[in-house]
Amino acid sequence: MSSTFGQVFRVTTWGESHGGGIGVVVDGCPPRVPLTVETVADELVRRRPGQSQLTTPRRERDTPEILSGVSDEGETLGTPIAIWVRNTDARSSSYDEMQHTYRPSHADYTYDAKYGIRAWAGGGRASARETIGRVAAGAVAKAVLAQICPQLQVLAWVEQVGDVCCQLPAREVESCVVESNPVRTADAAVADQMQRAIIEARSKGDSLGGVVACVVRQAPAGLGDPVFDKLEATLGHAMLSIPACKGFEVGSGFRAALIPGSRHNDAFYMSGGRVRTRSNNSGGIQGGISNGEDILMRLAFKPTATIALEQETVTDEHHAATLRGKGRHDPCVLPRAVPIVEAMARLVLVDHVLRQRAQCGIVC
Repeated sequence: MSSTFGQVFRVTTWGESHGGGIGVVVDGCPPRVPLTVETVADELVRRRPGQSQLTTPRRERDTPEILSGVSDEGETLGTPIAIWVRNTDARSSSYDEMQHTYRPSHADYTYDAKYGIRAWAGGGRASARETIGRVAAGAVAKAVLAQICPQLQVLAWVEQVGDVCCQLPAREVESCVVESNPVRTADAAVADQMQRAIIEARSKGDSLGGVVACVVRQAPAGLGDPVFDKLEATLGHAMLSIPACKGFEVGSGFRAALIPGSRHNDAFYMSGGRVRTRSNNSGGIQGGISNGEDILMRLAFKPTATIALEQETVTDEHHAATLRGKGRHDPCVLPRAVPIVEAMARLVLVDHVLRQRAQCGIVC
């Protein structure tokens, strides 16, 4: 159902924001891949709450527990890997008012419309806390890719917050710079501006959205399928499933509509016995299949829906009401979205790598 992603490398997340915890089951992971709980914890600490004044003050340790699928020696067994993270700082009382009142732009009404019931405390499965399972699974995918495609690198960063933009080209982005500032932008020169914009929005009881960019470097050519499972289609599925993501593009994206073919086409040439392209408007994907160039993606994230300003709404009995957001929420989701974007990219890539190896016997 909707909680499972992938074909060969299959990931199923479970748990609610204010339940006992959040977990994931990874099935289809190859055996004998080095994996420890520290490997998973290193990725989870990047998305956990309470990192800085730019994020929700909810205090969760987000310590992972590997329940199955990994040997005592720290190697995958080829069997399902179950990972669990306990919830330790949930405050359901903050949501009492939302039990019968729909929060604007949240999933409250739509969950009621679909299921006739919803986990009103914390939003249940609609909460971004569900992404713990994705990031944990992404850590497993990272370990697999390190074995099969050791040269491959996935790197995401905050490109825009509100109207403050980072103009650094993808080829110049460095992980050490992204992780050196709380906004997780690639240009330290604009990090302070982005931080001030987020703090100002929060001081007004408001929130901000923006753009996360992602590059996959040295991906092998040949990943993806030519029809329904085009690589960009699978990436789009993955990225648009992230909470608050409202837009996705690869390469030139929507700019392609404004460029004539003579300027948009990526001319081929040979370099070191390898087919290369002189430009990369295709974003590393042509005909749904990777061509070996950098895979370039951009994701638009909406402003956080829970704000401290009073808004019009209705109750579950269809009465008019007003609501002022309560609870602990990020004034801007972008800094914590970066590791989630990277995790989803890795889940797509490892699935296509394993499918390519199974069907054609060649990869990397």
